[in-house]
Amino acid sequence: MSTFAIVSRQFVEMTRTRIEGLLAAFPKLMNTGKQHTFVETDSVRYVYQPLEKLYMVLITTKNSNILEDLETLRLFSRVIPEYCRVLEESEISEHCFDLIFAFDEIVALGYRENVNLAQIRTFTEMDSHEEKVFRAVRETQEREAKAEMRRKAKELQQARRDAERSGKKVPAFGGFGSAGMTSVSSGSIITDTIVEPEKPKITPAPVRPSGPSKALKLGAKGKEVDNFVDKLKSEGETIMPTSGKRGSDVSKALPPPVNVESVHLRVEEKISLTCGRDGGLQNMEVLGMVTLRVTDDKNGRIRLVINNNDSKGLQLQTHPNVDKKLFTSDSIIGLKNPEKSFPLNNDVGVLKWRLQTTDESLIPLTINCWPSESGTGCDVNIEYELQEESLELNDVVISIPVPSGVGAPVIGDLDGEYKHDSRRNILEWCLPVIDANNKTGSLEFSIAGQPNDFFPINVSFVSKRNYCDIQVTKATHVDGDSSVRFSSETSFVVDKYEIL
Repeated sequence: MSTFAIVSRQFVEMTRTRIEGLLAAFPKLMNTGKQHTFVETDSVRYVYQPLEKLYMVLITTKNSNILEDLETLRLFSRVIPEYCRVLEESEISEHCFDLIFAFDEIVALGYRENVNLAQIRTFTEMDSHEEKVFRAVRETQEREAKAEMRRKAKELQQARRDAERSGKKVPAFGGFGSAGMTSVSSGSIITDTIVEPEKPKITPAPVRPSGPSKALKLGAKGKEVDNFVDKLKSEGETIMPTSGKRGSDVSKALPPPVNVESVHLRVEEKISLTCGRDGGLQNMEVLGMVTLRVTDDKNGRIRLVINNNDSKGLQLQTHPNVDKKLFTSDSIIGLKNPEKSFPLNNDVGVLKWRLQTTDESLIPLTINCWPSESGTGCDVNIEYELQEESLELNDVVISIPVPSGVGAPVIGDLDGEYKHDSRRNILEWCLPVIDANNKTGSLEFSIAGQPNDFFPINVSFVSKRNYCDIQVTKATHVDGDSSVRFSSETSFVVDKYEIL
């Protein structure tokens, strides 16, 4: 029988040669057939416990307390399932440092600490009250700064309206042709210039940050402008980029197209959904936007043909500088003044839409969770079903909260893969693709707990197909109606998808 150490931790000063010699002697001394025992030599005592194909071995001096050694060994053994899904060499090697940190909380300087499993978890997480206070103060400061920026932006907007009424030259705050927009990084600009301050209901879909940006990302509740950002910078204000987590997820899952034409279009949607655990759609909102970017002045005077096959009852809205009559009659996006060009090297939102409903038949992906109490805890059955079969959802992650301090869940039937995050007490059910060929799936697991412990469930995904059937089918020159080559990309992402 050959053995080798996967993880070894010494709590007293010992040479490597000494450790290797002790471990090499252990298989020869071990008496097989016993589930939990110890062996002794002239100098040391081996206390060991089988863990499937592995062994947990505690080496102590002969004058140590055998009962305390056994209790310490049991605590060591209980720590391993907290970090490892399966008791295999590869899994233990992957989490070796997590195990070592936990071991150090059990034994210090060769003596056992009076700790339990819950305390070990708390100590290794290093939860800091001071850090929470610091973060709360910082978030408050950020909110106050954003409120002050919005207030100043409204003052600038009012100044613009007053200037228009009095017939004075209007400063270029925003909209088409704003001189200040040329200073904005193309990777992180957001299409807020299309939003009218009188209609603050609709927020734009998230854009994919392709690099660092010094542009201030504002919400969709006003015509905040880049000149205002420049003014703040000149006054010494530090403008920090705000890149949401979902945006970074989308940039990883949906990389930008390789061949980008001089006319490039983005069709972006995001969904916010809340369902009850017993059924019933509390609220569902889908926000979408078509963003245009022109990089060649020869293609500045163009029109876009929109194909709208939606049957869900969308609310559509065009940019104020877009000819609304032309869009209503012919579904064509064009400027009110056909002699003008779209701004160059800027992302311009030309069309946006909003769908808000409580119709359960419109839910793209339904999640049903059935926890039932058993003698040892709870048996949980969870299943998904794709209702919108035209969609293809990628990188789907269904996050299920699980109780802490009770070990890893025991997985039964499983479609896809899973990951147990013992630090966050989350079981992540991961599915690479959900489409018409893979529209249903289920997961079963058992764990100690109560039915309420497994809610709320959160879902995240990305898709290259949009939920509302709106696409740009053609781009033409204003003069001559000749076709213009264009590239496009589509994304459908989750802002919030929660089963309460």
